[in-house]
Amino acid sequence: MIPVLEILKRKRRIFNVIKPTDLVIDALTMLNSVNLSYLVVMEDDHFKGIFCERDYCRNIILKGRCSKTSTVQEVMTTDLPIIEVTDTTEYCMSTLNLHKTNYVLVFDNGDFEGVITVYDLLRQVLLNREKVFDHFFAESLVNGYAEDRIL
Repeated sequence: MIPVLEILKRKRRIFNVIKPTDLVIDALTMLNSVNLSYLVVMEDDHFKGIFCERDYCRNIILKGRCSKTSTVQEVMTTDLPIIEVTDTTEYCMSTLNLHKTNYVLVFDNGDFEGVITVYDLLRQVLLNREKVFDHFFAESLVNGYAEDRIL
């Protein structure tokens, strides 16, 4: 079982940071420039939440708000599930599934360490596919899929 800390070590240090008082339009510009789906909202080195594409869709577009006048803190997500760096990737996967979210927050004794995404876990599975998928099981999936396509 691989601890979440191993996934965080493979990721870049947190660089996609925005302040809660910044405008949503600035957050969107930053999202575009860093080519990620979320930004970490920090104030004075304290974690406040994340701003993601979903926040923009649900809290700006669907509510008829303006991204040029709304601040990140008005629309950011603050209620994501939390895990510890010592938790396993399996626990992380089950937490994502249980909460039906794309992100979990990772802390180490109360200190914010990063964000794990569904895509981070997918990369982990692909790196360790031999350990995750039994060869015969994978082969049966492929063959079963191929047979279904032929019929």
